[in-house]
Amino acid sequence: QVQLVESGGGLVQAGGSLRLSCTASGRTFSSYGMAWFRQAPGKEREFVAAINWNGGITYYADSVKGRFTISRDNAKNTVYLQMNSLNPEDTAVYYCAAARNTYARTKAEFYDNWGQGTQVTVSS
Repeated sequence: QVQLVESGGGLVQAGGSLRLSCTASGRTFSSYGMAWFRQAPGKEREFVAAINWNGGITYYADSVKGRFTISRDNAKNTVYLQMNSLNPEDTAVYYCAAARNTYARTKAEFYDNWGQGTQVTVSS
C-alpha cells in the first residue's frame, strides 16, 4: 500500500502559477510511476500528467501540454506538478496517484492508490 498526501493547492488569478506536491509513504517510491488527475465540479475525473519511476518518461493531457510540468524527487518521495499560465478551466480538485508498476500511464485504471486531493481555483 502507498499513502499519498497532496499539498500546494489554493486560489490564484488567471495567468498565475502554482506548484503541487505529493509525498508518498509505504512502498519504495522509485518502484512505481506517478500521475496527477483532476476533477472539476460536475465533470468526470480526467488525466493531467504522468511520470515513470525515474522521471525519464512523461505524458501530458493536450489541455495542459506546454503549461504544466510533472517531475519527481525519489530521494524525497515526492512528485510535483508545476502549473503555469493557469486559466479558469484548470479549476478542479487535483489528485495524485501511484501506479501498480514502474510505468507512466494515462488511464486511472492503472493506479491503485490515490491521495485525498487538493483544491485549485483559478479566478478570471
